[in-house]
Formats: sequence, C-alpha cells, structure tokens
Amino acid sequence: MNITTRQNGEATILELSGDITLYNTPEVRKTMLNLLKEKRVPQLLVDMHGVRYIDSSGVASLVEGLKASRDLQSRFALYGLTKTAREVLDLTRLLRVFEVYENEEQAVVGKPGPGNVALGAGNGTK
Repeated sequence: MNITTRQNGEATILELSGDITLYNTPEVRKTMLNLLKEKRVPQLLVDMHGVRYIDSSGVASLVEGLKASRDLQSRFALYGLTKTAREVLDLTRLLRVFEVYENEEQAVVGKPGPGNVALGAGNGTK
C-alpha cells in the first residue's frame, strides 16, 4: 500500500495504490483522519485509480472518513475507482452515499463530465 498526499488548488488529494485490507487499513484511516481532523482540509479527494482490491475494513475506513468530513463540514469525494473497488461499493450500496467521479478534474470542480454522473449524494455539494 502506497499513500501520498498533494494539493490541487484548495483540494487535498489522497492518492492510494495497492490493496486496502485489514493489514493496512489503520494507516489509511490515520492519514484520512489526520487530514480532516488535525489539518482541517476543506476538501479531501481520494484518488483510488491505483487500488486493486478493497475489503470490508477498507470500506469502513472510507465511511469513517466521510462521516468525519460531514461532522467538520469538509467535502469528501472519491475518484478513479477501479472495476473491483466500484463493484465492492456498488454491492454495499455505498456508491449512492459517496460523491464519486471518474477523474481528478471532475472531482476538483465537483461536476461530472459529459455522459457521466456523480454517483453519490456526498455531503450535499451537488
């Protein structure tokens, strides 16, 4: 699991690559919550294009990040979901809960591209 952060305007990008499993979920969770609760970033966009697999503990961490962002009135969105990650979120019906975009450009502006729809309700930013 590789975790990096960078800025794109006012958005903080959390880039994840590798498998998000029970073994590395604490690191993902700690990074997300640090950015939201300690650094108080106004927008946290999670780049998941490099995530090959995500298990239930990884999904739980994403939900915890979303909840923390809502509590702090920050924006939280996912983008670049791989087929596997999208299937997991679809099976758990969380695609409707998260703000989800195809790519970073769409996620930063908060609008879906032509023919795409932001799949989730996010935190009311639609």
